[in-house]
Parts: sequence; structure tokens; C-alpha cells
Amino acid sequence: MASLKSLVSKGKGMVAAILPDTVSSARYTEFDAPFLQKAFQSAGLTASQYVIQNAQGSDATELTDAQSDITKGATVLIMDPLDSGVGAQIETYAKAHGVAVIDYDRLTLGGSRGYYVSFNNVTVGTLIGQGFVGCVNSWKVAHPNVVVMHGAATDNNATLFAQGYMAVLKPYFSSGKYTDVVNTADTWDPPTALTEFQQAYTAHPNINSAVIPNDETGAPIIQYLQTRGIKPKTFPTTGQDATLVGLQNVLSGYQCGTVYKPIYLEAQAAAALAIYLRAGQKPPSALVNGTTEDTVSKTSVPSILLTPEWVTPSNMEATVIKDNFVPASQLCAGSYAADCTAAGIKA
Repeated sequence: MASLKSLVSKGKGMVAAILPDTVSSARYTEFDAPFLQKAFQSAGLTASQYVIQNAQGSDATELTDAQSDITKGATVLIMDPLDSGVGAQIETYAKAHGVAVIDYDRLTLGGSRGYYVSFNNVTVGTLIGQGFVGCVNSWKVAHPNVVVMHGAATDNNATLFAQGYMAVLKPYFSSGKYTDVVNTADTWDPPTALTEFQQAYTAHPNINSAVIPNDETGAPIIQYLQTRGIKPKTFPTTGQDATLVGLQNVLSGYQCGTVYKPIYLEAQAAAALAIYLRAGQKPPSALVNGTTEDTVSKTSVPSILLTPEWVTPSNMEATVIKDNFVPASQLCAGSYAADCTAAGIKA
């Protein structure tokens, strides 16, 4: 296998990475952009050979950025689409101009990209479901009356998450061991998620647990439960992304766990793939390790699928802290110091 640095000298054009970012989520600014920059630099690209842009939550900006980058000589585009509509539009434009496209983190449904890089999102959902079941048992919830929450229907990742956790939970619902009280409308917005949960909880006061597919949407729900006098380790909830607030809710006993996705590995994989494509080389099977179905175009997309991990207090030190994904000094601040001590985390 050729080294990335040797491929850099053979490649032509610029690598452009366009990230969505919105006001409500700083993931792409805080993690993906610096990790991608570091990965490009480590592989040997100079500052003139790549560009990383933030669409600030705007479809129009994402499209304009992509078109501008292609005009300036980009030969590879790494893109996380705000939605599949603008994603497919960008990919059609790129294809017409001979530019290779990599879907990053989120698949563009109905798109024409060549490759996809993400975590195995069905596995993410499976971990959420398994974590919920384990938590119900360890917290000794006699009969879970569950509100099941979902991400946006337009987000293919959310669809895959739900596929994973519903597969785990279905036998428990079918047997009557758990009760599927209500499934909320699709959303990926914390204020809306809170409103939906409050409506469900008011209509069904017997609800005593919640499957929530995201730390950020779960945070206001947990705050609401606390105002209702809910005690730690009595009302299981779930999440993913290993955010600071999510990890603190896990430590304090209000969230069962969170799915950790080491974003630096995702960025490294995307950068490596981009350098192969920039050099006009077919990436090796050791890198492209799977396929993902585009359910709209009915195509199988060559993919790099990374492995996520379920994080609880017992392995927090060995995962997110070890990787410096969240600094221990931030995690263990204030009232969480005692929780960190109990979990063996040294601030």
C-alpha cells in the first residue's frame, strides 16, 4: 500500500471539506474541523492544498461554498450535507465537473457520491438499546414504561440509529416486559424534544424511562425530570456523542450512558480516502471496509465504517478522558468532582 505522503506528490488539485454546523451544535467547529486539518497536515498536504469551510447551518452557503471550491480547483470534496436535498444538488454539480465526492458522517440519500465515511450508525443505535436494557436491570426498574424518541426523519443517521435500538427493544415490547407507551414525532432539536417529552409525560404520567438518541436533546429533558423531583438512577435515559453535558448526566446517574464516536478517527479516515482519490488511485480494501445502502437511489455505497463505543462511568477514564475528547478538568468541575472521584476519574 502506497504511503499517503507519496500519494500527495502524485495528486492534483485541492481537497475541500464542507461542514454543516449550526447554532445548536458546535461539533463540526470544535472537533471535525481541527481533526481534519491535523489529518491533512499529517499526511503531507500544505495549507494551499486543502480548505475546510463551515456552512453555518445554511443550505445556500453550503452549495455556494462547494461551487466556489470546485471553481478554484478542488478535485475532491468531503461533504456533510445539511440535508439530502442540497447534498444531492452539490453532488450532481461536482459529478458534472469531474470532482470526486465523499459523504462525511451523514449519507446523502439520492446522491451520487463515490464513497461514504462514518461510524456504523446501526451499531450506534444497537449500543443505545443495549445500554438502556442494561441500565433498566442495574437500576432495578421493575416495569419500564418507555417513551421512545427519534431523530429527524430527513436524517439518514437518525433512521439507522432507530433501526438499531428498536431491534434491541422490540422483543421486550412484544413480550410485555417493557411497555412502548409513546413514540414522539421526529425531531433533532432540543427545545422541540423537551416539548414533545413534556406532552408525553403529562399525557402518560406512568412513563418511567426514555430512549433518547442524542445527548443534547436529552439534556433539557433530564433538567425537566430533576425539577419534577426524579432521583438519580431511577429514570433511565440514553444518548450519544459523548458531549460534556451528556457525560456529566451519566456520571450523576440521570443518563445510562452515551455512545462515544472518536471523531479524530473519522477525520483521519476521510483524509486518507481523499488523498487516494486526489491521486487518482483506488483506495485499498483495508481502508474501505464496507458498504452502505442508499435507500433512495437503490445503490450500494463503498464505505469506511468505524466502530463506536458505549461509555459509562466505569470506562469513561479509559475512553473519552484518555483520548482528551473531553478534558477531565471540565468534566469534573464543581458538583461533578465527587462523581468523578467515585468513578475513579482524576481531574
